[in-house]
Amino acid sequence: MSTPTLVRESAPVAPLAVPRRLSLRALRTHLGTLAGAAIIAVLLWRLGTGVFLDGLRRIDTPTLVIGLAVGAVTTVLSAWRWQLVARSLGLRLPLGPAVGDYYRALFLNAALPGGVLGDVHRAVRHGQSEGDIGRGVRAVVLERTAGQIALTVFGAGALLILPSPVRDDVRSFAPLAAAGVAGACAIVLAVRMNKSRGKRGGALRATLGEARRALLSRRNGPGVALSSAAILAGHVGMFVVAARVAGSAASVAVLVPIAVLALVAMGLPLNVGGWGPREGVTAWAFAAAGLGADSGFATAVVYGVLSFVAALPGLVVLVVRWYAGLRYSRPAVSSSKIAPKESARLDRSSFPFSADPREGRPMTPDSV
Repeated sequence: MSTPTLVRESAPVAPLAVPRRLSLRALRTHLGTLAGAAIIAVLLWRLGTGVFLDGLRRIDTPTLVIGLAVGAVTTVLSAWRWQLVARSLGLRLPLGPAVGDYYRALFLNAALPGGVLGDVHRAVRHGQSEGDIGRGVRAVVLERTAGQIALTVFGAGALLILPSPVRDDVRSFAPLAAAGVAGACAIVLAVRMNKSRGKRGGALRATLGEARRALLSRRNGPGVALSSAAILAGHVGMFVVAARVAGSAASVAVLVPIAVLALVAMGLPLNVGGWGPREGVTAWAFAAAGLGADSGFATAVVYGVLSFVAALPGLVVLVVRWYAGLRYSRPAVSSSKIAPKESARLDRSSFPFSADPREGRPMTPDSV
């Protein structure tokens, strides 16, 4: 007897399934860009293009130098924080290459829609060079988490103490937020006390253990906290400089809470190279504080330009590493004579949008 075939019983594949999935993915990818562009368009419509152009005209050479200097300090400290976190996960990351990779990521974040593709590229490339993409991604996530924790702690204190348009709302919301944090800590404690050896429990315990070693251990905790505080101070200081350049005479005590709100808005994935929510929130906060929406919009414009200028050394890193990758990829060099570690190093030095698809590397940031 012949065995029955199962081919006829297989369900037909809907011809529109793949196009629909692609269209939904493209919509989610570009939704943040469209939202950021819409915010900028509304601001230009309500406040006029003159405010935007006035902010640009006020930027002079000393202001650009200040942006580059502050950006250099914060980038080196960010790379050091990344190095500390990566080493806690067992990954090698010398400080020099880390600074170059971080500058490259900052430039890609500022030049590409979404504001996170540079960090994605940084995580994947470092993971590839070390042979463990998962740990490379977790190192970047934990490093960015450290910055968000510093912003949350400092921002909560600043919004609770210093005068701001949202101080009363924050004070009324603080008890609820504290209860939520206490509940989250209770859940974490319950998970740690659970003795089950299930797969999910083991993965969660491993993740919490990595976070503790990277951010709270005696070896890493002081360095991560110090670098995060200094980085945040640099961003807030640059915002104050931007306000002064835009013509605002408000005191630092008034500008610091607004800077916190602007930094929080920058973390929203609804921007065009960082532009969008930051400008909207800053214009609203300045208007609510009685400083004028025009002044707030101009301050955000100056800050956006300074942030982009601070990331411009990343373009130099891109060009230099792309040229170095072309030199190392000449046919005269035999691939059999290149050691695995050297090959990984050359891969990290190549242009970010070029990779050998046969090795499974992403061709563009959209694919990672």
